[in-house]
Amino acid sequence: MTDEITDDGAGRDDWQARAEAAERALGQMRHESGEKLKRAELKIEAVRAGMIDLDGLKLIDLDQVELGEDGGVTDAASIMTRLKREKPWLFGAASSSSTAGVPRAEPSRTRHARELSEAEWRAARAELLRRSGG
Repeated sequence: MTDEITDDGAGRDDWQARAEAAERALGQMRHESGEKLKRAELKIEAVRAGMIDLDGLKLIDLDQVELGEDGGVTDAASIMTRLKREKPWLFGAASSSSTAGVPRAEPSRTRHARELSEAEWRAARAELLRRSGG
């Protein structure tokens, strides 16, 4: 048998209660995802600022942190600057790893015997014979 709306409105109340419960659950999920996003954004900024132990992020009141329309924390750098000024022992040297480039890998070039002078050739030959035990 299906849920039918009776004259007393009992079916309508059931759907309304379900809708309200769904709204509450959605609101809770939005709040939790916002908190996770705030923590992630602050963690990135803390690493850039040189925070030694990321447990120091627990000192930040997340209710005071605001998310921008782009989903990022609007004032993450100023929050880290303030925390660094108030609790400098949480920070070491600022990390430059995010801006450093990887050096190009170039294989070492072996010189051909024809490119060596006679003195260089004799020295290389003597070293080769010494290593091979001959």
